[in-house]
Amino acid sequence: MLFWDSTYILVLIGALICIIASANVKSTYRKYSQYRSAANMTGAQAAQRLLQAAGIYDVRVGHVAGDLTDHYNPSTKVLNLSDTVYNSTSVAAIGVAAHECGHAIQHAKGYAPLTFRTAFVPVANIGSTLAWPVILLGLFINSESSQMIINIGIVLFSFAVIFQLITLPVEFNASKRALVLLESQGILSESELPHTRKVLGAAALTYVASAASAILQLLRVIILFGGRRRNDD
Repeated sequence: MLFWDSTYILVLIGALICIIASANVKSTYRKYSQYRSAANMTGAQAAQRLLQAAGIYDVRVGHVAGDLTDHYNPSTKVLNLSDTVYNSTSVAAIGVAAHECGHAIQHAKGYAPLTFRTAFVPVANIGSTLAWPVILLGLFINSESSQMIINIGIVLFSFAVIFQLITLPVEFNASKRALVLLESQGILSESELPHTRKVLGAAALTYVASAASAILQLLRVIILFGGRRRNDD
């Protein structure tokens, strides 16, 4: 029942959505990484320029290994750019670097959704870790409280889903800030911005896909276990 029931199709659909979104962002980035920017700035140089333009001088631009592993760490105030972004002068690399600058600016300005997401991380981690053990405990306990325990597990599972939903406005806003900054600072021309917009749009879809997958998994858990006691009766 846990692994081979008909509701497993929901998990497969979610996985397929994520695979398609991941393949799309990689192919889009690969395509526009061939377009060298007229400004001839690397991702690292563009990030430094944008941070200074935003009045942010306490964020360090660092280099991290991997492919599209770029991220901003608010706790250390380090903006990490991946191998394919740090030294690349493509419009795709500059767009990704600018997106991470968007997160740094959100942090500096106390952007509420980012603050809430950061504070929610421990809650989401606890939910992800404990959800299935609690649900399984409820399944094995034969008592009146078993459904209540299962419901607690479902609530814990939902914390991870909520985190995915909170992430969406944070990512969309970071991309919006990135495009505005790139245009206002003249780092990308009007003809280059649409290319970068496509890269950031493809990246945003990966977060939408992750949220959709998480919702489908939560739906499966609710279908399987939400009314178990009632169905058993």
